[in-house]
Amino acid sequence: MLGKLASFFKEPPVKETIQDAEQVKEMYSHWRWRIFYACFIGYTVFYLCKKNIAVALPGLSAEYGYSNTELGLLGSSLYLTYGIGKFVNGVIADGSDVRKFLPTALILTAIANICFALSAVFITPGHVSFFGLPSTTILLWLFVFFWGASGWFQSAGFPAVAKSLTYWYSNSERGTKWSLWSCSHQVGTFLSVLVSGFLVAQWGWKMAFLVPGILAILVAIWLFNRLRDRPQSLGLPDIESYNNEPSAKNTENAEEDNRSYVEIFKQNILYNKTIWLLAIAYIFVYIIRFGAEDWMIKYLHEAKSNSLELAAMKLSWLPLIGIAGTICAGVISDKIFKGHRAPVNLIYLAGVVICIILLKFNTISMLDFVLIGLLGAFTYGPQMMIGGLCAVESSSKKVASAATGFTGTFGYIGAVLSSTGTGFMVDKFGWNGA
Repeated sequence: MLGKLASFFKEPPVKETIQDAEQVKEMYSHWRWRIFYACFIGYTVFYLCKKNIAVALPGLSAEYGYSNTELGLLGSSLYLTYGIGKFVNGVIADGSDVRKFLPTALILTAIANICFALSAVFITPGHVSFFGLPSTTILLWLFVFFWGASGWFQSAGFPAVAKSLTYWYSNSERGTKWSLWSCSHQVGTFLSVLVSGFLVAQWGWKMAFLVPGILAILVAIWLFNRLRDRPQSLGLPDIESYNNEPSAKNTENAEEDNRSYVEIFKQNILYNKTIWLLAIAYIFVYIIRFGAEDWMIKYLHEAKSNSLELAAMKLSWLPLIGIAGTICAGVISDKIFKGHRAPVNLIYLAGVVICIILLKFNTISMLDFVLIGLLGAFTYGPQMMIGGLCAVESSSKKVASAATGFTGTFGYIGAVLSSTGTGFMVDKFGWNGA
């Protein structure tokens, strides 16, 4: 069974390189655009099935009486499985066919979302259930299970996309293209907040999981038609040769051809000090990112007395303005700093600190929109570069997915701390203490 599964997902073989330069140019032009928009749309839909939880939290709390600490378990379950799965699935993705790997992950994510909503249909609150536990407790752990399962399947999405972008775009253009693709995070979050907010307001929290789940299945089928694996699987030369852009790692890559994946993995990830530094930095980036994404609505609703609709509108500015911040981070690092990413990261992280302080003491409601938007701009830039672009460029193309998975695992340690930690601190010390 496992053998058949491995065979199904196995990376397609390299085809004989096409010699006709004009045909190569036409194919590269066609497939690079097609791969890019498919990855963008696919990952956007992953986020529709991920960020819906933020809008559903008030409804879950109101219907079942869950505390902030209990609600924090939901976020932590996804972040824990997502963090571990991002590394494991990253290793698997390096040797898998992106065309099959990505759509399958999206379908399984959709099923987990649908099961999350339907579990509340079969267990009604107010009754004693198994082992004398209240039904609400049993239901909470069902929610935790399905949301954790969703996190595992979602974790396969980013490594697959990272592999595609690494193989289809060269170093001189990768910062810009990666930042443009990374806007799918913000577009997905923005759409999820608005769409899920509308669905919850009209039909209750369950629809925030059912509708995105059904949509994700349809998009996954479309992705299988759109995607392909590496350029070499279509008979195209590698991207560096096509762009006449010798890689700084050419000699290293030639040596890697004679080494096993495990040896390449050890040298470029486990024994790579830069990767470890990026991974540690990513913990703190994700504490800020998910603290804002998951708890901002509840914070605005409870601490600043905003309605849920107003709070959702304010939160939507986080990813919306974050798009501009993400694009600027990639373009500035490519054009101004000539591919050096560290200066941009430092500038952006200073902006994060300033925005958090100003948001804490701001009393003008309309100014919240601006501050939350700027917080998104300064947060999503480092989020895109540190765990994705910088990780790939600090390792090897042959372990690109694993490199992003490794840093991503550390990032989601921060996400777990942010989710459960914030809920606990709010319960103990209030929003000011948190």
